[in-house]
Amino acid sequence: MKSAAPPPLNALRTFDAFARHGSMTRAAAELCVTHGAVSRQIAALQTALGVVLVSGPRHALVLTEAGTQLAERLTPAFGAITDAVQATRHGVAREIEISCLGTFALKWLIPRLPDFLEAHPEVRVRVSESYAPVDYRRDRFDGAIRIIEPDEVHPRAQATRFLPQHQGPVGAPELMACLPTLAAVADAPRLRSATFRRAWPAWAVMVGLDLPPAKVEREFAHNHSMVEAAASGMGVAIAPWAFVAPDVKAGRLAAPFGFVERPSWFAFLRPEGRRDPAVDAFRDWLVEQGEISPPPPGRASGRLSEGDGQRA
Repeated sequence: MKSAAPPPLNALRTFDAFARHGSMTRAAAELCVTHGAVSRQIAALQTALGVVLVSGPRHALVLTEAGTQLAERLTPAFGAITDAVQATRHGVAREIEISCLGTFALKWLIPRLPDFLEAHPEVRVRVSESYAPVDYRRDRFDGAIRIIEPDEVHPRAQATRFLPQHQGPVGAPELMACLPTLAAVADAPRLRSATFRRAWPAWAVMVGLDLPPAKVEREFAHNHSMVEAAASGMGVAIAPWAFVAPDVKAGRLAAPFGFVERPSWFAFLRPEGRRDPAVDAFRDWLVEQGEISPPPPGRASGRLSEGDGQRA
């Protein structure tokens, strides 16, 4: 029996773009076509398949169950096509895109990256900044670095833990010298990042500190701005050790009360089931770097002593 002809590839590509972005307008921008062209391609695909793929009002279309199932299969397939074309275009060289938390990229990843590039000259690494949850049903990058909480789920991702997360209070050396106890730290102006507003109360629970309401609180969009504000003397920040280690070592920041280990970690997330030697090599290198990354100074275990808690 003669098999049915497959739907047009362009219609499938257009539908994949819409499914990833959840927007006709953003899909049109990616494909460099008009909003109407995207709408017509999706309509043509639905007709060819005899299945409803999107529903709802024109300004708020969403995927149906059939549309979701199709998108989950198309996105990795088009990703594989992109990889194959790129490999052909660049010969043996392979460029991988790594999505990374901005502050982690600046303070931890990029200073170490020359080591990977020297060991793997056949691989080019492009680092892009993002704090968004990873979802490989829509995301096209090759890997991502995120802080993972124990209850987090990232669809279609394979996670590899490579670095523990320690957090503690940091500030300008002149300011921290005037704060002899944890109670004094809690009374100082508090700096926080919009990407993790729970940093202060989470840290207080871990060190057994009864955290009073903040007298002064200043919020910044991202951790790197918060860290710079702390170094300038604007207040005290509860920051991950990985974000502040270079500044503490250089004397720009002081951390006299050390760091505690949180029940979360830095992980590398890659598309589930996609084979890629370059991504494998990058993942293995991250694990190696995590193993040799120095722990917080003074308290290798990452725990405050009982005496420190009593001083608060």
